[in-house]
Amino acid sequence: MKKLIVAAVAALVVSASFADKVTLKSGSFLTGTVAGASGDEITFNSDDLGEVKIKVANIVSLEDAGEHVVRYNDNTRETKRLAVDKGVYVVDTKPLDMSNVKEIDPVEETWHGSINVAYNAARGNTRENTATVLANVNRRWEKDRINADFGYYYAKSGQTGGDDLRTKDKWEIELKHDHFWLEKVYSYENAKWERDVIQDLNARYRLGVGLGYQWLDGDVFESTGKWSFNQELGVNWIKEEFADETDDDKKGGFCALRYGHHLEWEPIWTEGVALFHNAEILPDAGDWDKYLAKCDLGATTKLIYDFDLLAKIEWEYNSQPAGDRKKADVRYILGLGYKW
Repeated sequence: MKKLIVAAVAALVVSASFADKVTLKSGSFLTGTVAGASGDEITFNSDDLGEVKIKVANIVSLEDAGEHVVRYNDNTRETKRLAVDKGVYVVDTKPLDMSNVKEIDPVEETWHGSINVAYNAARGNTRENTATVLANVNRRWEKDRINADFGYYYAKSGQTGGDDLRTKDKWEIELKHDHFWLEKVYSYENAKWERDVIQDLNARYRLGVGLGYQWLDGDVFESTGKWSFNQELGVNWIKEEFADETDDDKKGGFCALRYGHHLEWEPIWTEGVALFHNAEILPDAGDWDKYLAKCDLGATTKLIYDFDLLAKIEWEYNSQPAGDRKKADVRYILGLGYKW
């Protein structure tokens, strides 16, 4: 019996020696383990209270903290044993320069993506079917970023007893790779394929390269929320194949300049809501009267689990469409999505 008691006491002493201890400004303290750190607060698994989040500014000292990953502004990483002294992170008895730190214990990057589906049907005097499928897959590494997009738009309508007319039948697939040479400066390569039956466009192929600047990359501002914003300049080679095209000048490819930007905002006062805006314009380098343009404006809001609601407006413009087709197309999309 005495041996069991001694063993139990020894086990308690050993576990206590490996426990982290947080002393607060109030004079109270907690023992347990540090589960993570994110800038101005730590997540602490307390022996008595369970998981709690504590502002670093309220900590007098943090003893025996485990090793944590520090991600710097240039996206390089180091594993450090962190402590806190009087509201300041300390590494090797020296204060950690937080102005050079982007994240502490960043979430390990993996593949992310989303798929959104919108469908509308009408029956009666009018017969109508409208469907939109949008998908995205992306991943970010320390120096590289990959983004792939897929879109399909379809609409068919008519009167009961009559013939149906297709009013929308468009496909698009795009792949883009970014490589960061500096903290905010990156080069990119992109490729895109499009088909629009209503525009008599059998195929449009695009290959491009350029430079981008990442002004904001998930930066959090206490007064407004989380922001991402980047701008890009580059060149694209574009080849278009129209149905029944007879103009030999239009059968070859052409070189286009490219400007694009992406903006995303997650307001601090509306949890689960994200607003976004994308824009792109491609003028023909040899004929400034010819250009392509596209932009969108929309929002997603979380519904339940990983499902969300997507609402957006898309505007697309071709200054020289085939035949008598209109130059601009506008699409209004409201759909259910799944995000991972």
